Amino acid sequence: MMQDEIRALFHPLVAEWFDSRFPRPTDAQARTWPLIDGDRNVLLCSPTGSGKTLTAFLIALDRVIRGEWPEGGTKILYVSPLKALNNDVRKNLLVPIAELEALFAARGQRFPGVSVMTRSGDTQADERRRMLRRPPDILITTPESLNLMLTSKGGRGMLGGIRVLILDEIHAQAGGKRGALLTL
Repeated sequence: MMQDEIRALFHPLVAEWFDSRFPRPTDAQARTWPLIDGDRNVLLCSPTGSGKTLTAFLIALDRVIRGEWPEGGTKILYVSPLKALNNDVRKNLLVPIAELEALFAARGQRFPGVSVMTRSGDTQADERRRMLRRPPDILITTPESLNLMLTSKGGRGMLGGIRVLILDEIHAQAGGKRGALLTL
């Protein structure tokens, strides 16, 4: 169960959802969430299975749910070098979003539509155009696709409202071409 000081960082129903799924926050979550909530830049190194991805996303998702950020446009940008990981992250985000939506509905509270899309070299042209017309709240992409978006007017416009950037697998990107693309 969440400790009171950590629980206070989240919407009460987000905290309730978390408690229904996990016995307590991991050490990484308990130590990192207050920093993320304070708009601090965080580098989180933690073993596989320690909840890093949920740690990175939950406060940002909570802010979208609370309506703390302007509606419309991409607010959360997740960058990973692996298309397969990006697809897994998308699937793993859709489950808690659906569960949170159901919990909010059961409690008679409004839940905003939270859209999640992936963008990679495999993304079809019609889907890329759809993203430009109606950017997702959460965009999951690769360094190469991010670079392409940043070099186009429409792509830059889509990324103008980013509030949170999550760089995953940074160790696999930093020393090569992908790291150079991210640096630029």
